[in-house]
Amino acid sequence: MKIALVVNYEKQGAAETAQKITDLLISEGAEVLMLKGEQTASIHNVSLFDSHIDLVSACDVLITVGGDGTIIHCARHAAAFNKPILGINLGRLGYVAELEANEISMLKSILSGDYDLENRLILSVSVHRENGSMQTYTAVNDAVISRGSLSRIIDLNVSIDGAPVSSYRADGILVATPTGSTAYALSAGGPVVSPNLKCIELVPICSHSLSARCVILSDKSTVEIKANSPDGKSYLTLDGQISVELSKNDRVEVKSCEQSLSMIVLKKRNFYKLASEKLREVTVNEA
Repeated sequence: MKIALVVNYEKQGAAETAQKITDLLISEGAEVLMLKGEQTASIHNVSLFDSHIDLVSACDVLITVGGDGTIIHCARHAAAFNKPILGINLGRLGYVAELEANEISMLKSILSGDYDLENRLILSVSVHRENGSMQTYTAVNDAVISRGSLSRIIDLNVSIDGAPVSSYRADGILVATPTGSTAYALSAGGPVVSPNLKCIELVPICSHSLSARCVILSDKSTVEIKANSPDGKSYLTLDGQISVELSKNDRVEVKSCEQSLSMIVLKKRNFYKLASEKLREVTVNEA
């Protein structure tokens, strides 16, 4: 089995954890694939690749070491090539991660095939330009339209399945997957949604209205958003990692993607209990 290992070396203990994982996997007969870099110079008997795309396309399974951001970044590639992914948490929250660093011995279950797959909805996000061109992206957590880095009011017109449904004056609007319901959408006042549900979450961000509420949509729905800011500029942000500048007459179309994200499940956990524990952990750490 070919297992790709992507490591966020900015996390404390990442190098040591990566070494333990490669030693374990190789001793069990797996071939380990990694990205080229200075950090991999001391790790032997692994195959090295120049890019995430080359790495993921060549593997059978993708494992990440880092925080939720590392998992989400790699998950877009995993979904594109229909490869299952598992995250090992070295971050603060680890909502999406399956294992903690002290549980890496459980990776043997992947090699024996003793695991389940959880298929999660992801978003297809298309930007339709005034000149007729179009760019399409994928998002694992969410797509956000706002004025950018400054928190300023923006007017947003929203249509669902071709019918105009609402206009918002807000800091922005967010379209999230169930996986993303515990990320930015939660902070913006959206509900926690079980990640195995097939639905889309629409959340206005700091709306200048008493009636604006989060809406849960069918996974068959298509959301179209047009932004109108005073200077004609707004921004689309995908998973907090990709930023796309929008012009006045551009429109953004969001729907569920034909591909899904396959998450490897090694432990039987109650999602709501896990979410409660993670939220309590944040509260304690911030107190």
